[in-house]
Amino acid sequence: MMTNRLTTGLRALLFAAGAGLLVAAAPPPGNWVASWAASQQIPEDRNALAPADLTDTTLRQLVHLSTGGRRVRVLVSNAFGTEALDIGAAHVARAPAPDSARIDPASDRALTFDGAPGVTIPAGASYWSDPVAIDAAPLSTLAITLHLPKPPARQTSHPGSRATSYLLAGNHVGAADLAGARTVDHWYQLASVAVDAPRDARAIVAIGDSITDGHGATTNGNDRWTDRLAERLQAAPALRSVSVLNHGIGGNRVLQDGLGPNLLARFDRDVLAQPGVRYVILLEGINDLGGLTREAPVDQAAHDRLVARITGAYAQVVSRARAAGIKAYGATILPDGGSSYYHPDALNEADRAAVNAWIRTPGNFDAVIDFDALTRDPADPRRMRKDYDSGDGLHPSAAGYRAMADSIPLSLFHR
Repeated sequence: MMTNRLTTGLRALLFAAGAGLLVAAAPPPGNWVASWAASQQIPEDRNALAPADLTDTTLRQLVHLSTGGRRVRVLVSNAFGTEALDIGAAHVARAPAPDSARIDPASDRALTFDGAPGVTIPAGASYWSDPVAIDAAPLSTLAITLHLPKPPARQTSHPGSRATSYLLAGNHVGAADLAGARTVDHWYQLASVAVDAPRDARAIVAIGDSITDGHGATTNGNDRWTDRLAERLQAAPALRSVSVLNHGIGGNRVLQDGLGPNLLARFDRDVLAQPGVRYVILLEGINDLGGLTREAPVDQAAHDRLVARITGAYAQVVSRARAAGIKAYGATILPDGGSSYYHPDALNEADRAAVNAWIRTPGNFDAVIDFDALTRDPADPRRMRKDYDSGDGLHPSAAGYRAMADSIPLSLFHR
C-alpha cells in the first residue's frame, strides 16, 4: 500500500513537470482523491462568454460530488489560455440545492493558493488550491465561486455541464446568494475537486463522448450514467470510498480534434493526472465511425483503415493505463442504426461490429462492459431498444442511462 502511494505521488509529480499542465507544490499530507472533474476544452463561439461578462465578475459554479471528505482542494484551469489568468479571490461552500446560486453561509470558506487569496495561473496550466476544511458529504453539491478581475485571453471551459452557473458583476465571492445574476449552463476555468479521503479511496474515470457527457440528461438533475454509478457505489458499504469522474465531451472523437482534443491528446490530463485514479472506463468511437461517411461514402479500404486506427488507439490507451497501475475497462459502442445524423449503412455497421469485437477480445482490456449487448434491439441489433432510445437513435434516454449504470458489475471496483 505504502509503495503504491509513493509511486502514485511520484508519477503525478513527474507528469506535472513533464507536461507543464499542473502547477503546484507536492500534495499536502492526506490521501487526495478526485471526487468531481470535468474535461477542459476551448468553448465554441456559441458557448463562450463575451469578455465583458468576465471582467470584474463573480462566477459561481455548482458541482456534484461523488465521494465526500472533511477537506477539499479545487483545481482551477487555464489549460487553453494563451496568457496568464488572474483569479482575484475564490470561495467554496455547500449548496443547499443544485439549481440555485444560494449557499449555506455557515459552510462558506475562502480558498487560498500557496497561502494567498488569489493566484496567477500561467497559460496552458492549471493550479490546485490549498486544502480547506469543509464537511463535504458524498453525493452533495458544492458551490465554487471565483472572482475574475479581467477575462481570460482565451477561455477554458466544459460546455456540456448540464449544470447552471451564475455570473454577477463585482466581487461577491462570499455572498449567500447572487440576486440578479446571469445564468449559463456551462462551466468555465474549473477542472476538479479532490477530497481528503480514507486510505482505501480510489477513483474511476469515465472517458468518452456525449453519451458519457450526458446528452439528454436533465439540467441540474445529475442523472447521467456516471451519476447513477456513483449512487450505486455509495449504496455498497465496501465501495463508498470509490469516486466517479466524468470526462466525457460531447462530439469528442478518438482520432481527431473537434469538440475538444482527441482521446489520445487528452488522456494524460483527463486520466493519468487525476488524483487517486485506479480505473478507467473507455466508451468512445461512435463519432469517428459515423463521421467517416457522414458527408460522402468511402471505399472499403478507408473503412478498414479507420477500424485499425481506432483499435490501435485503444491499445495505446490500455498500455498507458496499465503502465500507471490503472485498470482499463472497455465499453462496447452502442447501436446507432436509427441515427438520422450519421445515417449508417451496412459498412458502418460492420465497422462498429469489428471495433466491438476487438473490445470483447480477452486481454485487450482488463474487463468488458457490454453496453452494446445491453442497449440493442433484439429484433434489430443495429438499432437501440426503443425504451432506451432518447429519440434520435444515437443517445440513450434517462431509462437507458440508468440501465447502463446498473449493468456495470461493482465487483470491477473492489481492490
